[in-house]
Amino acid sequence: MNSVIQTGDDCIAINTLCSNINITGVTCGPGHGISVGSLGMNGEVAKVEGIYVQNCTFTGSTNGARIKTWQGGAGYARHIIFDDITLINTDNPIIIDQYYCPNCVNQASNNLNFAVQISDVSYSRIRGTSATPTAISLMCSQTQGCTDIRLMHIKITSAHSSEPTSSKCINAHGKYTDSIPKVDCLLP
Repeated sequence: MNSVIQTGDDCIAINTLCSNINITGVTCGPGHGISVGSLGMNGEVAKVEGIYVQNCTFTGSTNGARIKTWQGGAGYARHIIFDDITLINTDNPIIIDQYYCPNCVNQASNNLNFAVQISDVSYSRIRGTSATPTAISLMCSQTQGCTDIRLMHIKITSAHSSEPTSSKCINAHGKYTDSIPKVDCLLP
């Protein structure tokens, strides 16, 4: 609670067997954001649930609200809430990356039958600026997908005033309401 974290890696990393975590009033940056994960490395069975991140600020960070899993993992990450978040020149403000694999070949074409199941994730009242055009990236497993993803009251504009922001998705399912940018893969 009520901390300033400046680091060359995740400001906070939430790994397997973590539950009922409350993160409030944290200012992150520079750094890699507040990350659930990475989960599922080397086929690990992940179990993460009950994560509540609120009233936090990301300043010049590589990521903002991030969930990252390795391909081929198992288990779940669920009941996760990111609420009341301020972004200042953040590279990847909202990101789910189920293809996390630094310094290795993407295994998406290998037709892996396993993935950490991501479900019941809420992003609400997130506003500020993105340093990159893609403000929302929901890259979910091609085999499992992400379910019950909810975005509400999102306003992420470009840190470069003349450029619009956008979203991109793979196999993400859920709803969005009052979101800039729009998230066309989710239901309005």
